[in-house]
Amino acid sequence: MKADKRFLNQSLDFWANIKLISQKAGYTDKKTKQIKIHTLEEIKAVYESNNLDCSKIIDKNNKFTALGNLIVSYLQHRSDVLRLQVEPNLMKLAEAKKTFETLKKKLKPTCPLPLNKQKGDKAGYAYLTGIVNMIIEANSRGFDCNYDPKELTAFTQNKFPVRTLSRRVDGAFPSVINPIAIWEIKEYYFTTTFGSRVADGVYETWLDGLELREVKENLKVHVEHFLIIDDHFTWWTKGRSYLCRIIDMLHMGILTEALFGKEVVKQLPIIVQDWIKLAKKKAL
Repeated sequence: MKADKRFLNQSLDFWANIKLISQKAGYTDKKTKQIKIHTLEEIKAVYESNNLDCSKIIDKNNKFTALGNLIVSYLQHRSDVLRLQVEPNLMKLAEAKKTFETLKKKLKPTCPLPLNKQKGDKAGYAYLTGIVNMIIEANSRGFDCNYDPKELTAFTQNKFPVRTLSRRVDGAFPSVINPIAIWEIKEYYFTTTFGSRVADGVYETWLDGLELREVKENLKVHVEHFLIIDDHFTWWTKGRSYLCRIIDMLHMGILTEALFGKEVVKQLPIIVQDWIKLAKKKAL
């Protein structure tokens, strides 16, 4: 999923208000369990109850201003994409396993297919990671790919290191040094609650995105940045507020794209073809 261009390049003020409204008025409706689209009255109550001025959002005639209408349009868009696109793509364990096994049989991969960290009956392949690795290998046309970087992503100029990111990522194309693209994979098929470990995964990706933004602004180097997640129960049943945060990241320019569950099978081959074009252009 890519960002809707209407909401790209908005000011930090815009995002400050989106976050405030979402936090104070709630991300989801407790009765309907749907992602909230906040009403004028709900938004006004947030500001008044916190002794804040809402005049830039709601005018003296109790109507939304241009900024207010933009905020509500974004909240509507966020709710719609989560309900209509994200939720239907999130897989449960059985579907993820079947998708993995189908691709494994079809593609006969030589790329790494890592195991999960479960024990006993739950032990097995890390299905989403395996799906991602197989699709990249099948579409990379012989280009290198680091499927499991065990070192920090770094950028060089004239063979001299000029930036090193703070975290190790889950994958880099074609290399962890001067990559064209990096990605994080968050699969939680055996999770029964939404704990701090899952939440931390979102904020780790946020940090990566901020550092990549600095690289782009000061080194003029663009790196495509992807977050790939799955498990219907973890993200939809327990973690919808964090799905909202991911959509926010996407529109803030922290992410190039976010891929949800089986969306990977359709979209990742297209994405890899774009990487190849960039790699060929870079080699000239």
